[in-house]
Amino acid sequence: MFHSRLHSFSRLMISLTLALAAGLVGLAGSAKAQDRRQNTPGEFDFYVLSLSWSPSFCEEAAERGGRSQIQCGGRPYAFVVHGLWPQYENGFPEYCQRPSPRLNRNIVSSMLDLMPAPGLIFNEWDKHGTCSGLGERGYFETIRKARATVKIPAEFLELSEPKTIAPGDLEEAFIKVNPGLSPSAISVTCDSRRLSEVRICLSKDLQFRACEEIDRRACRRDQVLMPPVRGG
Repeated sequence: MFHSRLHSFSRLMISLTLALAAGLVGLAGSAKAQDRRQNTPGEFDFYVLSLSWSPSFCEEAAERGGRSQIQCGGRPYAFVVHGLWPQYENGFPEYCQRPSPRLNRNIVSSMLDLMPAPGLIFNEWDKHGTCSGLGERGYFETIRKARATVKIPAEFLELSEPKTIAPGDLEEAFIKVNPGLSPSAISVTCDSRRLSEVRICLSKDLQFRACEEIDRRACRRDQVLMPPVRGG
């Protein structure tokens, strides 16, 4: 009987070992499948349009005591485009071409009204634009089109006094003036106390669409501060 039990135990261990090995092969296959798509230009699921609240950026930069930022100079900025980011349903590609194709300086100059810092424009092209599957002109034209699809609530265009607002109320303000935008397609990010960005998810043809992972990374604070627009 002892030998019979030992034989049965041995068979069980062999079965478990084979099952574990098969599972590891499956995981490796899944990882390899993901790797085949990872960072392949043009292969992604949707975009995130990230709109940065410039007064928060400038206030934080001043607190750090770093060199003066171009967008924090004379012209008052409210929401500016941080970027248009290709995304997977889980995760995102980045730096899809190394070295990245050289960005034409005329294109940089043409984008300064939406993205008021040449360094930002160069970085967004290198990190995100190269993953879009578009050429440099096509990518920045898509940024302009994406920005044009989103209306900024009027109360934020010339904010003259500091404003404290719940992230949910900020989302509602955007939803109210953008037909088709739903709570599952927009999220708000923040630092320790200030509004950082509003992020809006768009399909490849620039229609509002849900994005659960982006929503999960949203600000969890009850209230965020919006510093006023410079000169407002």
